[in-house]
Amino acid sequence: MSHNVIISQIELLLNYAQRFYNRQFLTRKQNYSSLTDRIDQLLEDYFNSDKALNAGVPTVNYLADQLHMSASYLSDLLRKLTGQNTQQIIHDKMIYRAKNKLSATALSISEIAFELGFEQPQSFSRLFKLKTKQSPQQYRAQFN
Repeated sequence: MSHNVIISQIELLLNYAQRFYNRQFLTRKQNYSSLTDRIDQLLEDYFNSDKALNAGVPTVNYLADQLHMSASYLSDLLRKLTGQNTQQIIHDKMIYRAKNKLSATALSISEIAFELGFEQPQSFSRLFKLKTKQSPQQYRAQFN
């Protein structure tokens, strides 16, 4: 009998904690409305500098550090605001930049991959195909 009471009390406590955790995202929505703009600017600055060449692909931890948040809190917050986690937003930004470079420059796919911070062009091609359902070569062929 007491075992069931303890389990019920723990369940109640966890439910309250979960509701409290989720409520913070609702009450702070106005404060974080510009968060995606700040993330876009951080990623633009990252790619426009030499950071991608030196440090590689931007990480969730990099963005979290720049925004003075924990990585898990940032991902939870973005998931509530946009429906995507931080990693998905980083990938979308990289694909957007890759599409621009593929359609507007004569850079090789390897050069584009290195500019975006990938150590291996195959990793870039795999991500590009996963996100766009076509290879970088197929995407570029549409513009030639």
